[in-house]
Amino acid sequence: MAEIIQRDGTWAFDGTTVRITPGLHRSVPLFRQTYGEIAVPLEAVAGVVYEPERKRGRLRLRLREGADPLLQATGGRLPDAADPYRLIVDIDRSGVAEYVAEEIRHALLLDQIPKEPTKAYLLPGPPVPVSVRSSDGTVSFDGAQVRIDWADTSERVKRATGPRIVSVGDLVQVEWLPNSGYEDGFMRFVTRETVFSKLPPEKDPYALDLWGSTRRDLLTALVATAVTARLPHPSVRELDNGEFADRPRRLATVPPPADHHDVLLRRLRELGELHREGVLTDEEFRMTKAAVLRGFS
Repeated sequence: MAEIIQRDGTWAFDGTTVRITPGLHRSVPLFRQTYGEIAVPLEAVAGVVYEPERKRGRLRLRLREGADPLLQATGGRLPDAADPYRLIVDIDRSGVAEYVAEEIRHALLLDQIPKEPTKAYLLPGPPVPVSVRSSDGTVSFDGAQVRIDWADTSERVKRATGPRIVSVGDLVQVEWLPNSGYEDGFMRFVTRETVFSKLPPEKDPYALDLWGSTRRDLLTALVATAVTARLPHPSVRELDNGEFADRPRRLATVPPPADHHDVLLRRLRELGELHREGVLTDEEFRMTKAAVLRGFS
């Protein structure tokens, strides 16, 4: 067993799995603490490096492309401090860090682990159900459906459409960009119907506009990852009609409530008023109206 324990977290390698446990110190980002322990199978690892510096060093684990739904969902946009595959090492523990890295590299050579992209996810992503409250609303995922409940501070156009409920079978992908503190981020659920939508995140009823607490909004990556893990793997080829070859239409949308007709009419009237007042452009009105009608179909 090769193991290094630091304030930033613990890495333990038993010859087949790199077990990464986040530290509990307040300096460890909320995202890493919430994501929790990650068991990385050796076959998912492309390489490991220890980078010494004057006061401290860093262990970095590099995964094979396509092995991890977290890296797929976030596209390398996680802040360094929130990256679970990076460990800050005190300078007096450099020797231990080098030993752990060497043990992992030796195992990769012995097992002849390829560096090519994987054909399937080798890590499961976060467990479900998962729910996160962001600056734009609360997004939840139960493994089959995504639900967005808008906050009081959300744009009127979003609140007028009511909660968004989307089946995994209707999703094409999840787009995620973190809130940097200087520029807003977003999480967008792209469906077959909205794949060409040009609506900005603050008005898109299928997107969360991330503009508040960067610490809290970063947790939306949990939902993005959980959903991505249940979508077809990037290696799956698309058919000419835009459908994924192995994607079944697993679930229908949630049945509307008994009084859905009255609710539908009320929301359509609200959208009409927003359009007449100039709050919504013609395109925004058309897209939002279509979203509302799909939600009640």
